[in-house]
Amino acid sequence: MSEIRIYHNPRCSKSRQTLALLQERGIEPDVVEYLKQPPSAAELADVINKLGIAPRQLLRTKEAEFKQAGLDSDALSDDQIIAAMIEHPKLIERPIVINGNKARIGRPPEDVLEIL
Repeated sequence: MSEIRIYHNPRCSKSRQTLALLQERGIEPDVVEYLKQPPSAAELADVINKLGIAPRQLLRTKEAEFKQAGLDSDALSDDQIIAAMIEHPKLIERPIVINGNKARIGRPPEDVLEIL
């Protein structure tokens, strides 16, 4: 198992580009297809902590599930937002690359080079 992990959606062009970028550099990351294997709340909280962002910043706000789940409310707690992302993993921004205690969102894909 690689120490580098990517939360990957093979249907997403940015996710595919980020995975290819890693592989071009000889890195074979641990690939987690998070739509098939959603992280636990604790795992997602850890990823958010490594990213150094608030849970709300990891939400994909243009997905239909965002409005359906009422996630545009500022009254929601971080735990409620994380729970919504676990229930609807499609709402998790992608791809996320983790290397040790550091993580980056691959938008653009080159951003992940900062943590390699």
